[in-house]
Amino acid sequence: MIEELSRLPGIGAKSAQRLAFYILHMPKEDVRRLSETLTDAREHVRYCKECYTLTDSEVCPICANAKRNHRQIMVVEDSRDLNAYEKTGEYEGVYHVLHGAISPMQGIGPDDIRLKELMQRLQQTDVDEVIIATNSSLEGETTAMYISKLLKPTGILTTRIASGVPVGGDLEYIDEVTLLRALQGRTTL
Repeated sequence: MIEELSRLPGIGAKSAQRLAFYILHMPKEDVRRLSETLTDAREHVRYCKECYTLTDSEVCPICANAKRNHRQIMVVEDSRDLNAYEKTGEYEGVYHVLHGAISPMQGIGPDDIRLKELMQRLQQTDVDEVIIATNSSLEGETTAMYISKLLKPTGILTTRIASGVPVGGDLEYIDEVTLLRALQGRTTL
Protein backbone atom coordinates (compact mmCIF):
# COMPACT_ATOMS: atom_id res chain seq x y z
CA MET A 1 0.00 0.00 0.00
CA ILE A 2 2.85 2.40 0.86
CA GLU A 3 4.52 1.72 -2.47
CA GLU A 4 1.29 2.40 -4.41
CA LEU A 5 0.48 5.56 -2.45
CA SER A 6 4.01 6.91 -2.98
CA ARG A 7 3.41 6.78 -6.75
CA LEU A 8 0.92 9.63 -6.40
CA PRO A 9 2.31 13.10 -7.23
CA GLY A 10 3.41 15.03 -4.18
CA ILE A 11 3.32 11.96 -1.93
CA GLY A 12 6.75 10.91 -0.71
CA ALA A 13 7.61 7.74 1.19
CA LYS A 14 6.88 9.26 4.62
CA SER A 15 3.52 10.71 3.56
CA ALA A 16 2.62 7.40 1.90
CA GLN A 17 3.46 5.58 5.12
CA ARG A 18 1.32 7.97 7.20
CA LEU A 19 -1.61 7.57 4.77
CA ALA A 20 -1.27 3.79 4.75
CA PHE A 21 -1.36 3.55 8.54
CA TYR A 22 -4.25 6.00 8.68
CA ILE A 23 -6.24 3.91 6.16
CA LEU A 24 -5.48 0.73 8.07
CA HIS A 25 -6.98 2.30 11.21
CA MET A 26 -10.08 3.65 9.44
CA PRO A 27 -13.40 1.84 9.91
CA LYS A 28 -13.83 -0.80 7.20
CA GLU A 29 -16.96 0.95 5.88
CA ASP A 30 -14.99 4.19 5.35
CA VAL A 31 -12.23 2.30 3.51
CA ARG A 32 -14.81 0.57 1.33
CA ARG A 33 -16.49 3.91 0.51
CA LEU A 34 -13.10 5.49 -0.33
CA SER A 35 -12.22 2.56 -2.58
CA GLU A 36 -15.59 2.66 -4.35
CA THR A 37 -15.36 6.41 -4.81
CA LEU A 38 -11.92 6.13 -6.42
CA THR A 39 -13.07 3.30 -8.71
CA ASP A 40 -16.30 5.09 -9.62
CA ALA A 41 -14.45 8.31 -10.43
CA ARG A 42 -11.93 6.52 -12.63
CA GLU A 43 -14.71 4.72 -14.53
CA HIS A 44 -17.15 7.61 -14.95
CA VAL A 45 -15.17 10.85 -15.06
CA ARG A 46 -14.51 12.08 -18.59
CA TYR A 47 -13.98 15.31 -20.51
CA CYS A 48 -16.84 17.75 -21.02
CA LYS A 49 -17.67 17.76 -24.73
CA GLU A 50 -17.66 21.57 -24.77
CA CYS A 51 -14.87 22.83 -22.50
CA TYR A 52 -12.85 19.64 -21.84
CA THR A 53 -12.82 19.91 -18.06
CA LEU A 54 -13.28 16.75 -16.05
CA THR A 55 -16.91 15.83 -15.38
CA ASP A 56 -19.12 12.82 -14.75
CA SER A 57 -21.67 13.86 -17.39
CA GLU A 58 -21.51 14.61 -21.11
CA VAL A 59 -21.53 18.36 -20.45
CA CYS A 60 -20.12 19.82 -17.21
CA PRO A 61 -22.36 21.85 -14.87
CA ILE A 62 -20.67 25.12 -15.90
CA CYS A 63 -21.28 24.63 -19.63
CA ALA A 64 -24.81 23.36 -18.94
CA ASN A 65 -25.67 26.47 -16.89
CA ALA A 66 -27.78 28.84 -19.02
CA LYS A 67 -27.04 31.67 -16.54
CA ARG A 68 -23.34 31.64 -17.42
CA ASN A 69 -22.07 34.04 -20.10
CA HIS A 70 -21.36 31.67 -23.00
CA ARG A 71 -20.06 34.59 -25.08
CA GLN A 72 -17.00 34.88 -22.80
CA ILE A 73 -14.52 31.98 -22.69
CA MET A 74 -11.60 31.77 -20.29
CA VAL A 75 -8.80 29.54 -21.56
CA VAL A 76 -6.91 27.71 -18.78
CA GLU A 77 -4.18 25.08 -18.79
CA ASP A 78 -5.97 22.47 -16.70
CA SER A 79 -9.06 21.74 -14.60
CA ARG A 80 -7.28 22.76 -11.38
CA ASP A 81 -6.94 26.29 -12.80
CA LEU A 82 -10.66 26.31 -13.66
CA ASN A 83 -11.45 25.30 -10.08
CA ALA A 84 -9.21 28.07 -8.74
CA TYR A 85 -11.19 30.68 -10.69
CA GLU A 86 -14.50 29.15 -9.69
CA LYS A 87 -13.52 29.61 -6.03
CA THR A 88 -13.48 33.39 -6.56
CA GLY A 89 -17.22 33.26 -7.25
CA GLU A 90 -16.85 36.25 -9.56
CA TYR A 91 -16.28 34.86 -13.05
CA GLU A 92 -19.59 34.31 -14.85
CA GLY A 93 -18.36 33.11 -18.24
CA VAL A 94 -17.41 29.62 -19.39
CA TYR A 95 -14.04 27.93 -19.81
CA HIS A 96 -11.88 26.02 -22.25
CA VAL A 97 -9.32 23.63 -20.73
CA LEU A 98 -6.18 23.07 -22.83
CA HIS A 99 -4.75 20.18 -20.78
CA GLY A 100 -1.25 21.56 -20.97
CA ALA A 101 0.86 24.36 -22.37
CA ILE A 102 3.21 24.65 -25.31
CA SER A 103 6.67 23.55 -24.21
CA PRO A 104 9.20 22.86 -26.98
CA MET A 105 11.74 21.73 -24.36
CA GLN A 106 9.36 18.96 -23.29
CA GLY A 107 8.27 18.18 -26.84
CA ILE A 108 4.76 19.63 -26.34
CA GLY A 109 3.56 21.55 -29.35
CA PRO A 110 0.27 23.23 -30.28
CA ASP A 111 -1.13 19.93 -31.59
CA ASP A 112 -0.57 18.26 -28.20
CA ILE A 113 -3.03 20.49 -26.31
CA ARG A 114 -6.71 21.32 -26.99
CA LEU A 115 -6.12 24.31 -29.30
CA LYS A 116 -7.81 22.71 -32.31
CA GLU A 117 -10.92 22.13 -30.19
CA LEU A 118 -10.84 25.77 -29.04
CA MET A 119 -10.73 27.02 -32.61
CA GLN A 120 -13.59 24.68 -33.63
CA ARG A 121 -15.62 25.90 -30.67
CA LEU A 122 -15.06 29.53 -31.63
CA GLN A 123 -16.25 28.82 -35.18
CA GLN A 124 -19.45 27.18 -33.91
CA THR A 125 -20.28 29.69 -31.15
CA ASP A 126 -20.84 33.43 -31.06
CA VAL A 127 -18.07 34.63 -28.72
CA ASP A 128 -17.33 38.24 -27.70
CA GLU A 129 -14.17 37.68 -25.66
CA VAL A 130 -11.53 35.05 -25.03
CA ILE A 131 -9.63 35.52 -21.77
CA ILE A 132 -6.27 33.78 -21.77
CA ALA A 133 -5.55 32.64 -18.20
CA THR A 134 -2.54 30.42 -18.67
CA ASN A 135 0.15 30.34 -15.98
CA SER A 136 2.77 33.09 -15.84
CA SER A 137 5.53 30.62 -16.69
CA LEU A 138 7.57 30.53 -19.89
CA GLU A 139 5.26 27.79 -21.22
CA GLY A 140 2.11 29.67 -20.19
CA GLU A 141 3.32 32.89 -21.81
CA THR A 142 4.31 31.03 -24.97
CA THR A 143 0.86 29.44 -25.12
CA ALA A 144 -0.83 32.81 -24.53
CA MET A 145 1.09 34.44 -27.36
CA TYR A 146 0.36 31.53 -29.69
CA ILE A 147 -3.37 31.70 -28.93
CA SER A 148 -3.44 35.48 -29.40
CA LYS A 149 -1.85 35.09 -32.84
CA LEU A 150 -4.39 32.40 -33.75
CA LEU A 151 -7.29 34.59 -32.68
CA LYS A 152 -6.15 37.91 -34.18
CA PRO A 153 -7.70 37.20 -37.62
CA THR A 154 -11.05 36.26 -36.03
CA GLY A 155 -11.65 39.75 -34.62
CA ILE A 156 -12.64 38.28 -31.25
CA LEU A 157 -11.50 40.44 -28.33
CA THR A 158 -8.56 38.55 -26.81
CA THR A 159 -7.42 39.49 -23.31
CA ARG A 160 -4.77 38.19 -20.92
CA ILE A 161 -5.13 38.03 -17.15
CA ALA A 162 -3.23 40.79 -15.39
CA SER A 163 0.14 40.27 -13.78
CA GLY A 164 -1.20 39.91 -10.24
CA VAL A 165 -0.25 36.28 -10.70
CA PRO A 166 3.44 35.77 -9.87
CA VAL A 167 5.75 34.68 -12.67
CA GLY A 168 6.42 30.98 -12.41
CA GLY A 169 3.38 30.46 -10.16
CA ASP A 170 0.69 27.86 -10.79
CA LEU A 171 -2.87 29.21 -10.68
CA GLU A 172 -4.14 26.39 -8.46
CA TYR A 173 -1.94 27.60 -5.55
CA ILE A 174 -2.82 31.29 -5.72
CA ASP A 175 -5.34 32.84 -3.35
CA GLU A 176 -8.76 33.97 -4.59
CA VAL A 177 -8.10 37.71 -4.11
CA THR A 178 -4.98 37.61 -6.29
CA LEU A 179 -6.84 35.61 -8.93
CA LEU A 180 -9.73 38.07 -8.87
CA ARG A 181 -7.37 41.05 -9.26
CA ALA A 182 -5.67 39.31 -12.16
CA LEU A 183 -9.04 38.69 -13.82
CA GLN A 184 -10.24 42.27 -13.29
CA GLY A 185 -6.93 43.73 -14.53
CA ARG A 186 -6.69 41.70 -17.74
CA THR A 187 -5.41 43.48 -20.82
CA THR A 188 -5.97 43.19 -24.57
CA LEU A 189 -3.31 41.26 -26.45
